[in-house]
Amino acid sequence: MGKTTEKAAPNAGGMHNTLVYVKQHWQLYVLFLLPAFLLTIIFRYIPMGGILIAFTEYNPIRGILGSEWVGFDHFARFLSSPDFMSYLMNTLKLSVFGLLWGFPIPILLAFLLNRILSTKTKQKIQLVLYMPNFISVIVLCGIVRILLSPTGMINSLFGTDTNFMTMPSAFRTIYIASGIWQGAGWASIIYTAALSNASKELKEAAVLDGANIIQQIKAVEWPAIKDMVLIQFIMSVGNVMSIGFEKAYALQTDMNISSSEIISTYVYKKGLLDGDYGFSTAVGLFNTVINVILLVSMNKIVQRMNDGKGI
Repeated sequence: MGKTTEKAAPNAGGMHNTLVYVKQHWQLYVLFLLPAFLLTIIFRYIPMGGILIAFTEYNPIRGILGSEWVGFDHFARFLSSPDFMSYLMNTLKLSVFGLLWGFPIPILLAFLLNRILSTKTKQKIQLVLYMPNFISVIVLCGIVRILLSPTGMINSLFGTDTNFMTMPSAFRTIYIASGIWQGAGWASIIYTAALSNASKELKEAAVLDGANIIQQIKAVEWPAIKDMVLIQFIMSVGNVMSIGFEKAYALQTDMNISSSEIISTYVYKKGLLDGDYGFSTAVGLFNTVINVILLVSMNKIVQRMNDGKGI
């Protein structure tokens, strides 16, 4: 007991000294935290008041408070629209299939990169994998359009003249495949960093015991990134409905619109092109609410499956 008291006393004294210092120099801490606090309030919380537009027939001249209050009319209008299920299913298909195909790729890349022993070779491969992430979405879409045009490289390679960009059935594959190519390498960074914490002694012991590559990954490397994978998966599910309109809009044509028109492109067209601000805000709010529900639900499911561990 005496030793415990002696060890605890210095810690308690250190905490007391810290509190005294903070109390004496509180102005310094306020000065340091105030800019970040104000920026957060101004750019994160105050704009939340804009969701009131979703419940009004918004008029930019009259402002939010001067516009006519319509309640949930915009939501009812969207949910009763004959195109509602089409937009919703297009959004879900792009997101869910993109998640199913795209989520495992960075993990596999991290496992493969972790097996490269030469540091120089590993750095060169990582450079090649990371480069597409720094290409602008619009530039990427331009490259895709050129490659898949009737006179593009793909058609030249196979001796055909198919215009893939006009095919509704090809849009989803084009969207997801180009997204994986652009983002998989960059997304693998976090898993590669987590794998660096894997025990080298356990890996060497597994090799000596005759474990193959799959067994080594299962016994040594997977436990090192398991929690990170779960967190990333939960966050990805929570963003299922948050497909940016830029790429879908840039790859959209009059011929493939039946597959490429998603909620975010619909919001853009109704809000900025048609000037129907109240309705577009309501659709965007609906999208956000679905995201929150998915995020909370998936976190609960993962907690039950993973001994209470979630976000």
